[in-house]
Amino acid sequence: MPRSGERLLLFGASTGLRLPSEFRAELKVVQDFRPDFLALEKAGFTVAPWAEGHGFDTALLLLGRHRRENEARFAEAIERVRPGGLILAAGTKRNGAPSFRKRISELLPIEDHLSKHHGTAFWLRRPGRVEDGVLASLSAPALASSEGFETAAGGFSEGAVDPGSRLLAECLPQDISGEVADFAAGWGYLSVQVARRFPVSRVDLYDAHYSSIEAARRNLAKHAPGAGCRFFWHDLLSEPVAHRYDVIVMNPPFHRSRAAEPDIGRAMIGIAAKTLKQRGRLFLVANRGLPYEAVMQTAFARHGELRRDGTYKVLWGQQ
Repeated sequence: MPRSGERLLLFGASTGLRLPSEFRAELKVVQDFRPDFLALEKAGFTVAPWAEGHGFDTALLLLGRHRRENEARFAEAIERVRPGGLILAAGTKRNGAPSFRKRISELLPIEDHLSKHHGTAFWLRRPGRVEDGVLASLSAPALASSEGFETAAGGFSEGAVDPGSRLLAECLPQDISGEVADFAAGWGYLSVQVARRFPVSRVDLYDAHYSSIEAARRNLAKHAPGAGCRFFWHDLLSEPVAHRYDVIVMNPPFHRSRAAEPDIGRAMIGIAAKTLKQRGRLFLVANRGLPYEAVMQTAFARHGELRRDGTYKVLWGQQ
């Protein structure tokens, strides 16, 4: 058990984190998903969306389902743990932890591992010298789509433009203007389209994934230089929106786990309706099977459907 005076870095902890009563080390938690960040902060943990500092005695990684995000976090652990310090990673078989252990074992000498309860844990001591190629292979540059957009490891639509977002962009009417918000903006594809095509005074981007909102900041600077944009690392489901908008575009998330959770999208539609100015409009894309029409009817004076294909539907509502 980490002792008093030791420093420990923890990646991937979520809501409900509890430490053993005998835990005495100084703990810093890295969590870039806003809802978990807020819950950990409220529980009294020292938490940040990015890793900082060096010379840690131990790094613990709770592995998620995104391989590149796991690799980037492991590279951060190597960078920030002192030589001889412990690096321990654990995750479920469903999230690919055994294959991740194999991947790391090809790069660094693993001390030992344990598999139990459909999970895998493995650990190693940080070598005194780490080859440059090891860190380079783990912390590769952020993936970019074929159109030159930077995407975010662990975020929505990693590596390519989401087909639903592309369909929504194609359906947007030509009379969009004024102040626009992009809810669940991800790395900013829809915002780039709005900023480049329409005479808008401002585009505000909201997303709960810190790495995505930072990628969006770089994408807007590259693909829509001079556009008036603001970027909010924000949990729309729990944090109020202070501004009001003429138009909101949205490709709402419909799951936080692997299972579909349409209540997330329904809640975001209600929030969007309250955030619009009088006669403001919402344009959203969703999988065809998601039951959003009823909440659109309740939330808006007028609503309808712009387009539908084999996978997606584009809906609109006006106050």
